Amino acid sequence: MKPTRTAAAVAVVLLSCALMACSSGAGPEEAGEGRSVVVDASFDIKTLDPARSFEPTGSVVNHVLYETLLTFDGDDVSAPVDGLASYELSDEDRVVTLTMQGDSTFSDGTPVTVDDVVFSLNRVKQIAGNPSFMLEGVEVAKTSDTTLTLTSEEPNPTLVYLLPNPSLGIVNSKVVQENGGSADADDAAESFLNGASAGSGPYVLESFDATSQIVLTANPEFEGEAPETSRIVLRNVSGETQKLNVQSGESQIAIDLNPDQVAELSPDELNIQTASSRYTIYMMMNTDPAVSLATSNPKFSAAVKSAIDYDKILALGGDGAERPGGLVPTSLLGALPVEQGIAFEPEAARVLLEESGYAGETVSLHYANDTTVAGIALEPLALSIQSDLKAVGVDIALAPAPEATELDNYRSGKESTGIWAWGADFPDPSNYFVFLPGENVGSRAMWQAGASPNIDALRAEAVAASGEEDRSAAFQELQLALNEEGPFIPLLQPALHIVTDRSIASVDSNLVWTIDLASIRYA
Repeated sequence: MKPTRTAAAVAVVLLSCALMACSSGAGPEEAGEGRSVVVDASFDIKTLDPARSFEPTGSVVNHVLYETLLTFDGDDVSAPVDGLASYELSDEDRVVTLTMQGDSTFSDGTPVTVDDVVFSLNRVKQIAGNPSFMLEGVEVAKTSDTTLTLTSEEPNPTLVYLLPNPSLGIVNSKVVQENGGSADADDAAESFLNGASAGSGPYVLESFDATSQIVLTANPEFEGEAPETSRIVLRNVSGETQKLNVQSGESQIAIDLNPDQVAELSPDELNIQTASSRYTIYMMMNTDPAVSLATSNPKFSAAVKSAIDYDKILALGGDGAERPGGLVPTSLLGALPVEQGIAFEPEAARVLLEESGYAGETVSLHYANDTTVAGIALEPLALSIQSDLKAVGVDIALAPAPEATELDNYRSGKESTGIWAWGADFPDPSNYFVFLPGENVGSRAMWQAGASPNIDALRAEAVAASGEEDRSAAFQELQLALNEEGPFIPLLQPALHIVTDRSIASVDSNLVWTIDLASIRYA
């Protein structure tokens, strides 16, 4: 939303006030029944309309503006827990029956009803924005004043892992409809929802500017445990400035510092919390001989996998970084243990390289040089890989470019090799089907549908698996095959660093919404 002059002026005043209040060194101050806190982040946000929002900063904010049918307990995303409703899976995981808890009210004091839920979910489906894929093939039906069902065309155990996503937050249907909203393509409520919230979460929206700051205030009608913070100012600030602000006391929380910036902070003066991020950084090798004769050769691909020193890559990730055994992050169901991941075997790499017939031709390694992944720059990873491959006889030429330029080459399948990252859209291993032949990411490596009957069969087994134990085993088998046959190499899972001043005792993080602003607890 483009801010009006008045809104822009208010934003400047609010920012100035926040800076003046905090620059005194007093930290968060008492504000009525609670406290005020300044949180610095690097914004990635387009809208606060939950049915249209699917960026990380939007998830941070919408998580505390809108309650969801199901949620996660702190940082544990292994299984959903009750939110606005409890749930049961039936009919071979095709039907989710949800029973409302009946104890939540919207910020205007009206109860949250099944009708609000049906409207909200159908609105996500019919608007067909970025989050709509989560309800694709799902029919939403009210079955009583306290229950509804979500029915999938095919078995869908993933659905319950999707329901905690803030984009599926429940809106006040009456208020949204009064302001242009509808559960169809004619919906026009986005502008309203960028200026005022219509949820039942612990906070309400005071102001929103996608380029500078977002201000939240505690919701007096919230029926759950009241947050200790009454007012939150979330500011759009670069990583280096975040570090300076949290050191000086101009902010109390920083959530986008890279490992080098964190290493410069004193744990005696600040609290430094490290958690798993949502990202897997990986290397891609193109399977199309027209793009690269070398990378399309399975023996060459296997040689590259064996030539990379993964411990050296891990060290570049800094404290808290992890090496995933496969593409699925370590914190998710079905993650492959690192000891079952690809091994660093340079002698085997040399043998495979000779068997491939590689004649020393130069292979380009592409990556974005103007962006980071959870604070990790890609160039040091590229340099490490270049050095490792040179040691076994592969000539790698680095080909950095701005992300806006390189992303087009990647999406069109023109890169011979590249370093990219995938952030989980939802905390379930099925999100990583995108790496399979013919799928979104698989196609970027020109790995087309039907390229691997073995992978196709293992995918079918993973889809059919039911229950945590069977699903975990099926996805691990699939990842073992991907490590063996696929054109992707899992490199690194960066850490998420949350830095707070000493006045804050704890704050919860989560792979889906990064940080739970309502969970801030004071020392």
